[in-house]
Amino acid sequence: MTREDAITITEKDVLNTMDIFTKVPSILLGRWVSKNKNLVKTFEDQVQGYKNQVSLEDMQKLELIMKMPVSQLQNILQKAYLQTGKKQLKILSSPQARPFIETNLLELKRVLDL
Repeated sequence: MTREDAITITEKDVLNTMDIFTKVPSILLGRWVSKNKNLVKTFEDQVQGYKNQVSLEDMQKLELIMKMPVSQLQNILQKAYLQTGKKQLKILSSPQARPFIETNLLELKRVLDL
């Protein structure tokens, strides 16, 4: 079992965790962000299914990512946007997305029992 303090979180880990949002059309993501939609609650069954399939190390990485300050996550998303040009990353890195990210992180912690 890997110790949590021995795990290093990279920008790639954060982007892999947020990857699902880059698959959503940017217009839809923008609407969800503006309405502060709780997507984790909407897709709770799928999240539970994911929880049962993920490795212990990946779960520990996810937990560490969820403990990161939202500002730090958004900085990583901004850097990724500048590298990839993916509009979804631009949306998530904007100050207006902060409540959306906070809401969904809190819900994800609840669903994953973290």
